[in-house]
Order: sequence, then structure tokens, then C-alpha cells
Amino acid sequence: MARAYVSIGSNINRENNIRAGVSALRCSYGPLIISRVFESEAVGFQGDNFYNLVVGFDTDEAPRMIAHALHEIEQACGRKRDGPRFGPRALDLDLLLYDDLVIDEPGLQVPRDDTLDYAFVLQPLAEIAPHLPHPVLSKRYADLWAAFDKPLNRLWPVKLDL
Repeated sequence: MARAYVSIGSNINRENNIRAGVSALRCSYGPLIISRVFESEAVGFQGDNFYNLVVGFDTDEAPRMIAHALHEIEQACGRKRDGPRFGPRALDLDLLLYDDLVIDEPGLQVPRDDTLDYAFVLQPLAEIAPHLPHPVLSKRYADLWAAFDKPLNRLWPVKLDL
């Protein structure tokens, strides 16, 4: 069994889409480790605020199969892939980590580079996996979050029952 971590974000009908994404992941992968939900401003475009969180789960499924399943869940929730890279999202699911594997292939990067760039990914990951070391940097996620430039990426915890 491997431990996978997935980021979840939405700024379109965000409460319903976040719940639908978490529910679909539970149905596919069983019990989830779930961070708090955070609200953050849109990055890279003008738009409604996002809700973001990170979940972890144990699986025997290969990373590419998980990535494919995440795309199917996104599509079921109305995700359109023909828009700009930075734009509104009904649901955004990204495979962040898969145990300590390092994968850099077309369409699949694990660990995701942008994990270290955005508070809305790093803080919830550090919350549920604080002692886990980054597979390339060998630094714990709690330490990476402690060193993060927080004023540039503001987050607000929100209460959302999942």
C-alpha cells in the first residue's frame, strides 16, 4: 500500500463541489485523512475566492491511474479543461505525493513543484503530514510551511462539514 496526497480546490459552487470531490474520493479510495478547509484569493487571475484542502489515503493503485481517476471526478463535477491555466475551477484535483516516489513524465509530476509555491496547498499538506519529508528536498512539510512567506499567500480557515 502507498500513501497518496491530493489537493482539492474550487471557486465555482465551491461548497457543493468540494463535498462532491471528497465524497467521490471516499467512494474510490476509502477512509481519508482530511485537512481543514481554507479560503484563499484567486491566484493568477481576477475571480471568486477558492476553497482548498488536502486529503491523504492509502491505495494500491498506480499514480497514473489515480491521476486519471482525479480527472474523471473533476469532469463529473463540471471541470472544463479548455480554458486558461489560471482561471475559475468547478473542481481541481491534483496528485501531490505518492509515498516517496519522484515522477516527472508528460502529464504527471510527483511531487508537484507548485506544492511549495502556494500556501493553499502547502499549509493543508503540512497540517495532515507535518513529519513527512519532501521526496526531493528531504525537508519535513512542517518545516517547509514554517519557512514559507505567508504574507504573500493569505488563507482563512472555514468551517465546512465533509
